[in-house]
Amino acid sequence: MTKFRDHIPAKEFLQRLESYRKGSITRRHFLGVTGLGAATAMLSSAMPGLVRRAHAQGSIGDKVVIATWPNYHDPQDFEAFKEATGAAVDMNVFGSNEEMLAKLQAGGTGWDVVVATNYTIPIYVGEGIIEEFDLSRLPNYDPSATDPRYANPGIVDGKRHAIPRNVGTTGFCLNTADFDGSPATWKEYWDLTRDQLSGRVIVHDYQLTAIGNALKYYGYSFNSVDPKELEDAEKLLIEAKPHLFAITSDYQPSMRSGDATMSMCWTGDATQMHRDIPSIVYILGREGGEIWSDFFTIPASAPHKDAAYALIDFLLEPKMAAREAMFHGYATGDKRVDALLPAEMRDSDILYPAAELLDALEFGAAVTMTNPQRAEILARFKSA
Repeated sequence: MTKFRDHIPAKEFLQRLESYRKGSITRRHFLGVTGLGAATAMLSSAMPGLVRRAHAQGSIGDKVVIATWPNYHDPQDFEAFKEATGAAVDMNVFGSNEEMLAKLQAGGTGWDVVVATNYTIPIYVGEGIIEEFDLSRLPNYDPSATDPRYANPGIVDGKRHAIPRNVGTTGFCLNTADFDGSPATWKEYWDLTRDQLSGRVIVHDYQLTAIGNALKYYGYSFNSVDPKELEDAEKLLIEAKPHLFAITSDYQPSMRSGDATMSMCWTGDATQMHRDIPSIVYILGREGGEIWSDFFTIPASAPHKDAAYALIDFLLEPKMAAREAMFHGYATGDKRVDALLPAEMRDSDILYPAAELLDALEFGAAVTMTNPQRAEILARFKSA
C-alpha cells in the first residue's frame, strides 16, 4: 500500500491484513510476516512526543473498540497507541454507513469510536446515538486548521458532535492496461459497463453511491429523492446488473488481481492502487457526484470513553495524522497535516482535483439515508 512497506508484495500484504482482521492468523504472526513487528518496536523512540502525550491521558483501561472503513488505518499506529497507553485497539470494519447505523440503532455494539460520514451526523445526533465532544480532552484538535466546509457537518445545533478525520471524493478507477480508452463521465462508466467492459465492472454495495452515480447518468442530483428520477436510476441499475463483475465496497482485491477493470472508487483506495499499479487511474465524472468528509464520533453507549478520547487525540496529532494519511491515501483537510505530507501527495490530482471538477460535486444529504425508496431500490438491485 505504501512505498516504505517493501517486506512483502502489496497483494500478499492485503491478504495477510484481511486474514488478521478475520482472526485466522494471530497478531504476532501478522507483524512478523509483514515486517511491522520491528517497525513497531522502534516507534516509541521515533516519536517520543506522541508517547508522552498519550501517557499524559492517564489510565484508560486495556481496550478501545473502533468501527471504521477498510484500508483506513495503519496497524503500526494502533500498535504505537497500545505501546504508549496499554490499551489495545480492536478494529471492526464496515462497508457502509447504513450498516453502521443499523448496528448502532440495535444497541450493544461495544464500540467506543465510530468513523462516520458527514451526512450521517444529524441522524446520529437526532437519535441520541453519539454525544457532544468535550474539546478540552482533545488538545491535538485545532478547529482553525480545517476548512469549515469539511468541518461544519460535525456541528449540530451549535454543538460539536464529530471531529474531522478525512476528506475525499467518489469517482471510478480504471485499469488502463486492460482498456484502451479514457472515459471522463458517469454516462461513459455505465455505457461501458453494459458494452465493452461487460463482466469486468464493480458497483458499490452502498446505496448513496450506487444510486447517486446512477442518477448522474441522467444529469440528476446525486442526492435526488424524486420518485421519477429514482425510477430511472433503478432501471439503469437493473439493466447493468447482468454485466457486473461484483457489487461490493471491497473492490481493491479484484482490481489489483486484474479480475475487474473498472470500479466505483473512493480517493484513498485510488491512491493506494495507483501507487502500486500506476496503470490504475482515478476519474471524477464531469457531471458531478460526491464530495465527503469523515468524522470521529463517540457513541453515547461507549464503554471505554476515556480510551476513546485518548485514541482520537492520538490520531489527530499532526505527525501521526500525516503517517495515517501516507498509509490510507486520503486528504485530511487539516492544513497542519498537509504541510507534513510528501510532495507527491500534496501535488496529487486524485487528492486535490481541479476546481472545475470539485465545483460539480455534492455532499451526501441525510435524507438519502432515510428515504425508503432508495433503500428498496438497493435491495431490488442486489437481489435481481
